[in-house]
Amino acid sequence: MKQFDVPVFYRSPLISAIKRKRKEKDKLKKDFAPTLLDFGPVQIYLARHFGFCYGVENAIEIAFRTIDENPGKRIYLLSEMIHNPQVNQDLLSRGVRFLQDTHGRQIIPFEELTPNDIVLIPAFGTTLEIEKKLNTIGIHTEKYNTTCPFVEKVWNRSEVIARKEYTIVIHGKPTHEETRATFSHAAFNAPSVVVKNMAQTVELAKYITGEKPAAGFYQEFKGQYSVNFDIAKDLERLGVVNQTTMLASDTQAIADYLKQIMIDKYRLTKETLAERFADTRDTLCYATNDNQTSVTEMLRTPADFAVVVGGYNSSNTSHLVELCEEKLPTYFINNAEKILSRREILHYNFHTKEELLTAGFLPDPTPVKILMTSGASCPDALVEQVIEKITGFFSNTVPTATVAANFLSQ
Repeated sequence: MKQFDVPVFYRSPLISAIKRKRKEKDKLKKDFAPTLLDFGPVQIYLARHFGFCYGVENAIEIAFRTIDENPGKRIYLLSEMIHNPQVNQDLLSRGVRFLQDTHGRQIIPFEELTPNDIVLIPAFGTTLEIEKKLNTIGIHTEKYNTTCPFVEKVWNRSEVIARKEYTIVIHGKPTHEETRATFSHAAFNAPSVVVKNMAQTVELAKYITGEKPAAGFYQEFKGQYSVNFDIAKDLERLGVVNQTTMLASDTQAIADYLKQIMIDKYRLTKETLAERFADTRDTLCYATNDNQTSVTEMLRTPADFAVVVGGYNSSNTSHLVELCEEKLPTYFINNAEKILSRREILHYNFHTKEELLTAGFLPDPTPVKILMTSGASCPDALVEQVIEKITGFFSNTVPTATVAANFLSQ
């Protein structure tokens, strides 16, 4: 896989060495067991896969290279490059400005742009409408488009199934940048509808079976369906794609549920299934799968609590938190500074969208066992800083360099 030129201050010597060693020993990625870092009084189990994914590294490389190659030019980001506050702040500190916030609300009017300006498309991609608006101004985004290749893969797959006259069901968060972009691309080619979760999928299925009157669809799914969506005929052939950062198991469950609905309604067999339902399993992102599978495997290890590091508005990170919360106390933080002391930690509740202060999060008996991972947009350097902060509260801990050497010698 391609190696990217990511700024060194996002790297971690410790974690880079661990990832390199794990990759050498497991080239086919069949071992999802966590990595034990034994500091003595603290034992940290790192997920097998975590941190920057291919799409994020690609976006960061393009963004920083664009800044270096265009001194004096006005450079804009359409919205946040990725959902990590440090990376976005680093870009802002280098003179980049945001045109929109993460919800698509305008910060700087498009009318202020000129053909000489540079606009970076973020890793989530953007809508066809915004692309057209920028092109009309004279800004051509091809060179500065950092859209993740795996997001584009979903768009391409949507186009393929659209040509076969399937309606596209998108599993995603309707207000998320990636889902807005995917919806735009899908809706250009076929009738499209977004479902947030299984609960909404169950309600959508009731319109397929006729259990609910058709007229109710337009209010219940307001803002989540394409223009001229015809409930009477546009749910007769379906294909399911997803926002790549959703829980892969949730997307598969939604696809399986709708497939069974179609089988039951149209009395389909294995041979006739494709007449009504498209196979889209190949749209699930490899990094999302790997990171979520790694967390599931990590959770088999008995521990006192879990720490998940990443941006609070990061969809893929929140799903890792969700998995951990099912098993043990979990602290979602975006940097080491949220660990205020040996006693207190300030962490994010993504369900209520607020930070909480918890006292006594580090138990007294040792060794303290901690599970740790991070989101796909989180620099490894932040994870190492969290490790150093926690181990620093204990006396007689094994130095990080020694822990790294012990691991590499295995």
